[in-house]
Amino acid sequence: MKTVEIYTKDYCPYCHRAKELLQKKGVNFVEYDVTHDAAREEEMRRRSGRATVPEIFVDGELIGGCDDLFALDAKGALDARLG
Repeated sequence: MKTVEIYTKDYCPYCHRAKELLQKKGVNFVEYDVTHDAAREEEMRRRSGRATVPEIFVDGELIGGCDDLFALDAKGALDARLG
């Protein structure tokens, strides 16, 4: 199984949707809540080049945000990316 990381904020509905999809697929993931963690948020910005949440990585490769995750799922490509 590949390593899945997701940067979130606790009040973000898109973060909750993305996590629900990953959980529905039985994916274990590492969550980094950047709500009150400026250093972790800066890490996210450096890795993704973006300031929005969620930001989702699979084996260190940026998948993108919630819409990107759902788009991959709709195309039938998400399961293969997740391993």
